[in-house]
Amino acid sequence: MLSWVLDSAAMGLLTFSINVTLDGCVDHQEGIADDETHAFFTSRMDECGAMLWGRVTYEMMEGHWPAVARGDVDAPPAMREWAAKLEAKPKYVVSSTRKDFPWTNSHHIGGDLREGVQELKDANPDGVLLASGKLATELDRLDLIDEYKLLVQPRIVGHGPTLYQGGLPATRQLELVSAEPLRNGVIAVHYRRAR
Repeated sequence: MLSWVLDSAAMGLLTFSINVTLDGCVDHQEGIADDETHAFFTSRMDECGAMLWGRVTYEMMEGHWPAVARGDVDAPPAMREWAAKLEAKPKYVVSSTRKDFPWTNSHHIGGDLREGVQELKDANPDGVLLASGKLATELDRLDLIDEYKLLVQPRIVGHGPTLYQGGLPATRQLELVSAEPLRNGVIAVHYRRAR
């Protein structure tokens, strides 16, 4: 175990972090968006060297958070802190249909997905935070995700999109690193791939 920890410290880990309901829904509107959950995601972002999104997630984020960072949108302090840090954080976007990403510190990953994401991991010893459900499925198929830091929401919503609804070629065995209940009923879980 210690050798795995030492080896992983030398390379950047790809960590998938997202809100998920008890029935697997990853619709961003179904999560609790309070100060506590924003603080959780801000601390995850602080721990990593870069963010990684698919185009759809990027466009959703691009359409809201820059305005919060500029102060154009009224928002509580935890959301402002998230927005300001997100503005400064390097953001990488996987897209085959869009190549221009004007939001501050945004970069395009095109071409071979495995090669592009592995290069991003290698270039970021502090790790990369992945926050796109569909992209996570593709990257898990390529065996590139190292850790999962999920906020399990105390909700059953009965609709999708759901986590990994596109399927995976095999079961992923995970090791529990930690589980922490938040005051709002959410459980923050951290799993690592069992290698």
